[in-house]
Amino acid sequence: VQLQASGGGLVQPEGSLRLSCALSGFTVDSYAIAWFRQAPGKEREGVSCMSNNDGRTWYVDSVKGRFTMSGNNIKNTVDLLMNSLKPEDTAVYFCAAERLGGTKWTDPKGWHYWGKGTLVTVSS
Repeated sequence: VQLQASGGGLVQPEGSLRLSCALSGFTVDSYAIAWFRQAPGKEREGVSCMSNNDGRTWYVDSVKGRFTMSGNNIKNTVDLLMNSLKPEDTAVYFCAAERLGGTKWTDPKGWHYWGKGTLVTVSS
């Protein structure tokens, strides 16, 4: 099981980026998948989560209405479309798969598989 995040870069405030998490060894329908981010000096936080049962998504309050998570069964990727980006969105973004029991989805300790991150910098 492997995950690889890509698509990060430098973007101006109010700009957009699409991150992609490529899955190998499993499919979009195999496990719940989440996006996390970690800003310098801060703890890793959950950004969004998608159920593998029905495709339902959840978002942390700070990104609701701006970020959209979706699965692509053909490409076997899970994407995160980020609009209206703010400087406080600057972070390394990670994708994770397979929830473990007993924690909220926003808790990074509750996820089994992790990919390497991709850096998103929002700055003018």
